[in-house]
Parts: sequence; structure tokens; C-alpha cells
Amino acid sequence: MTSPQLPRNAYTNAPQQHPNLILGSLQLVFWLFFRPTAWRNHLERIDLNLESNSSLSILLRQGRWRNLALWRFFIQAYFILPILANFLLGLVLWVLGEPIANIAFCVGLGVVVGVVIAVRFSMVRSVGITTNSWWTVLVFPFFTVWNYLLYRLDKIRNAKSPCLFRYHSAFWNELQYLHLRGLDKYLLFVIEHNTVEGELALGYLSITPQNWAVQAAQIELDLRSLEGCKNMKDIRQVNRNLIFGESLISQFLDDAFNHTGIHNQRIALRVFVEHLDEYLPSFGEQYDFRFRSIAKSWREIILNYVEELAKITELRQEIDSPYIIGVPLTEEQKIFTGRDDIGLRIEQLLRDRRRPPLLLYGQRRMGKTSLLNNIGKLLPSNIIPMFVDLQGAPSSASDHTGFLYNLAREMEKSAKKQGLTLPSLAREVLQSDPFTYFYEWLDKVEQALEQNTVLLALDEFEVLDNAISKGRFDEQDVLGMLRHLIQHRPRFKVLLAGSHTIEEYQRWASYLINVQVVHISYLKEAEARKLIERPVKDFTLRYEPNAVERVLQLTRCHPFLVQLLCAEIIVLKNEQDPSIRRLATLADVEAAIPEALQSGGFFFADIQNNQIDANGQAILRFIAAQGEGAIVSRQTLLQQFPDADITFNLLLQRELIEEVDDGYGFQVELIRRWFV
Repeated sequence: MTSPQLPRNAYTNAPQQHPNLILGSLQLVFWLFFRPTAWRNHLERIDLNLESNSSLSILLRQGRWRNLALWRFFIQAYFILPILANFLLGLVLWVLGEPIANIAFCVGLGVVVGVVIAVRFSMVRSVGITTNSWWTVLVFPFFTVWNYLLYRLDKIRNAKSPCLFRYHSAFWNELQYLHLRGLDKYLLFVIEHNTVEGELALGYLSITPQNWAVQAAQIELDLRSLEGCKNMKDIRQVNRNLIFGESLISQFLDDAFNHTGIHNQRIALRVFVEHLDEYLPSFGEQYDFRFRSIAKSWREIILNYVEELAKITELRQEIDSPYIIGVPLTEEQKIFTGRDDIGLRIEQLLRDRRRPPLLLYGQRRMGKTSLLNNIGKLLPSNIIPMFVDLQGAPSSASDHTGFLYNLAREMEKSAKKQGLTLPSLAREVLQSDPFTYFYEWLDKVEQALEQNTVLLALDEFEVLDNAISKGRFDEQDVLGMLRHLIQHRPRFKVLLAGSHTIEEYQRWASYLINVQVVHISYLKEAEARKLIERPVKDFTLRYEPNAVERVLQLTRCHPFLVQLLCAEIIVLKNEQDPSIRRLATLADVEAAIPEALQSGGFFFADIQNNQIDANGQAILRFIAAQGEGAIVSRQTLLQQFPDADITFNLLLQRELIEEVDDGYGFQVELIRRWFV
């Protein structure tokens, strides 16, 4: 429901004064005692200097006598209010039976005294009168009855605009600090039946002592939104409608539906259901019962939707793609394969008594983050991985407090996935002395570990280095903390992951001495074959032997490129007649190459734009033009590109080219085709 024009003084901290001099004067007195904010705003409208305690007479002498509003205030303050006050005094004395002569004398004396007081203090030096606490308690029962009657009347009127809600004592007695009983229900009723007035009332109450009612009403609205979800569309949209609560609902569901293929969507939705309690916003223990009911309803809706997806795939006789393109593989996604040799190497280094820090080094999209997400499968159970993506909240913090708080929070979340509950660390605790209190928190973490060891895996360490370079964090404090962790806490092992070596970041090399590099590169051929032919259980697509060999040739077992090409093959096969859909041929592989180059453009463009310079691009294009499998002699390249030794070394380091005999060629055929 929308509202027509509201009364001008409804739901505002800056009401307009009544145009009548006498009524306006009484209004000033009311504001002075009950609405000091309205009093201050009224003074500011007249003259900004009134708020700074300047005398009325001084302001008039300063040449502001042309200000009619100032003259009006002068008349009300110096004449009308003293006269009204003493008139009321005389009336009371007359009722009490005092002689007229005495009344006249008292009133006359009162007028003189009132004017003298007004002149002396200008009546504007106080910006509001704070009532005593006894007054608040004394009138509270009367306010409660008054407010309840308004609520009942508004319910009878169905909150017809303008609502009677504007007469509620919360809007005209801002000095009432006790919670006004029923205000939250009344506010909620107005919001539901009169949107315009409800929003205005929310804005007003949010900056008053009654802001508790705003929070309570907003929580109730959020709960009703969560309870009102009847299907997947409602659940996906609900987070955008929440007012008070903050949750990860939309983010995780959007991620789930962004997966290519119904298979991966089903996996992501099942993970969402398993962690549903973490994604729902938290409003406090008093709402736990309703949250349990919401979670139960949502689980039924999501699992039914997952079953529908499976039926759709079966009905269409489509091949369900399990491949994940562009995002790391999580522990729940069964497509992760291989890397046993890397897991064994990491385990050996973790047992080294020297406790060296580790660097998981490899080119982009080589599977570093996927490995870290799944490292728990490759290590003994007494080693607990705590994965922290430095590209996220920790490195985005503005100071050390934020960095350490986010670091601890990510460690807690990661440990929880391994079945270990760590003590919490509040941001407020870190404020005064961040690193000292962080070390104390680590002491508690070590106690919670019992006999286990932590592998603190910090992904994308280059992002943290960039934050240090920009001055957000102090190098000595942050890197010194990591060095202290490595040297003095044997229960903690540190593993960095990135696409650069420590030598490329000299500041790290000086703090992390004796770093052991674990190189992650292409999959083994057997691992790549499994990823192609049997990525998940009950995979329905079969390959001709020469088709598998061609995928291996084109990708060189690069994990991202294998998934990219195979995903496009499935898209192509699903467009074919069901009679030939389940067998991939060499022709299918060749037909999928242009689509893979297009859909994986972000991967190839990153190589071209971010990993090499213009000279490197020119060299790659020259080699690419020679055809598939071509090896160009070093002499020929130096004739074309003199003084390019540094560039050749960079291209070799980036694993884009390889040295064969006395020449160079592309390592990966699909990358070569991008540069043709």
C-alpha cells in the first residue's frame, strides 16, 4: 500500500513549527523538554550560530536583524513564552483564592524575571533539557496505555494512511530510554500494511533509543522471508530480500548454478544442503526453533530439485558432464585425480626435523588450489590441513587487526571441515595489540590440536606481497610472524602456494630461509587417461583409443586443458543423435578444439596479457606459425629476435616452450593454436 501526502511533521527529526505564534511557542517548549533533536534542528534552520550558543541580542547586533525567523524566535522567547507562563501562574493563584492584588504583583514580577532570564541566557544556550530518570519511570505506564490504544485503533483502520502510528510516544518523546512495550509489533504491522509510512518510521526509530524495535521488526521480516520459500527460485532470491541478516545463501547457490553440467550442479547443491546451517544467517538462540524448521523445509526443497535434475538428464539421454572449468576442485567433487607423488613429497618434507617452509610452485591453472582443497586425502590423518586463500578476505583487510582476524576465521572454517573445532577469536580482542593476542590464540589452538599437526596452506601468497608493497601491512610484522610460527611452533607447518618462486620475491626469501619447493606440473599420463575416460563413477561416455591419444597430444596432460577439451566434447556429443552420442571419435575431438579455444579464452588471454611481454608474444607467434610439433632452431630465433635470451628463459620458466636439441617448440599444442 502506498501513502498519500503525509502530515508534514510525521516521522521526522526536523519538524516544522506551527505558523501561529502562540501555538508555535508552546511547540518550542514541548521540543525543549521532549524532543531536543527537533529543538536543535529548529535552531539550525533559523541561524547556524544559535546552535553554537550565541546570544539572540548579539546575533541581532551582528546585522542579522533582517532574518525574520530570528525575529520570530526573539518574540516567542522574550515575550510570548514569559507572558504565557505567568498567565498560567496567575490562573493557578486565582483558583487557589489569592487576592487580585497579590496575583497582579506575582504576575508582573514573573514577567520581569522571565524577560531578565531570557536576556541573560538568551534561552538558546541549552539545546535540550534532560528529564530525570524518575520522570521516565513515572510516565511509562501512561505511555504504554496510550500506545496500545493507538495500535488497536490502527488495526481497526487497517493502517489506513496517514496512520495513527505517528502519535506513538516513540516519535515525540525521544528521552524515553525504557523499551516501549509492543513497539516492534506495531512497527511490523505498519510496515506490512503501509509500506511508505513503515519505511519512514524505520528510518526515524533507527537513530533513537528505541532502535531495538527496528532490529526486532527487521529480523521478523527476514525470518518470514526465509520461511516463505516454496521452491528453488525463492531460495535463490531470498538473500537479496533480507534486511537485517547477512548470509552466504545467494553466493553459494549462484556458484552452484554457474557450474557447467547438471552433474556438478547436483554435487554443489548437496554440499549446500550439508552446510546449510552455516549459510543461513544467525539472529540468536531465541530463534533456533524457527531456524530448524526453515532448514528442514529447505533441505526437502533442494533435494527434490536435485532429483528432478537427475530425471531431466535421464529423460533427455544426455551425457552428464562432471568437468569443472575455471574454479578449483573442492573435496566433495570426486573428479579430483592423481597427485599421489606430490602428496608423498609434501608428507616427507613435513616429517623433516628442520621444519622447512614449503612452496607449492606451478603455473596458473595447473591445479594448485585443487590440490590444496584435497590435500587431506593424500596425507596421514594426524596432519590437519588449514587452507587459507590469501586472495580473499585476509589480504583485503585494511590493517593488521583485520588481516589476523580474517586469517584466524579462515583457519577455523577449514579446521571445521576436518572435524576439528578451534577456539574463536573476536576482532575486538585484537584491536589493542593484534599480534600478541593472535599468538595467545595460537596457544589455544595448539591445545585443541592434541597430538595432531597443522599444515597451514596459504594460497596465492603473491597477493599478500602486493598488499605489503602497497603499505597496508608492515613487512617485518607479517612476515616476521610467519617466520616465528615456523621456527617456534613445531605443531604448525607452513606451505605457501603460488605461480612465482620465492627468489622472485626477495623480501620473502630473507624471512623464509631454506624453503623447499614442491613443483606441480602436468598430470601423469595414466592420471590424465583416467580423467578423460573415467572422471567419475558410472560415466556414460566412451572414447575410441585414437580419440584419447589425440586429447593427450593436444593437452600434454595439462589438468585444466584436459577438462576444458573434454567438457566441450560432451557439449558436442549432447547435440548429436542419441544413437551415436555415447562414443567419442577422433573427429569429435578435432571438432571440439575451436570451441575449447573460445570457452577457455580467459586462460589463454591470461598467458598472452599477464605472463609474457610483447617480445615474448612475438616469439610465440613466430614459433606457432611453423605448425604443429615444429621445432625452431635457436639460431633462427636469434636472427629474428636479437638479444632475446632473457625472454627465452622467461618462456621456459612459464612452461610455454621447451628446449629440444638446439631449438625451441611449444610444450602444449592447444596453447600453440591460440597464438596462430
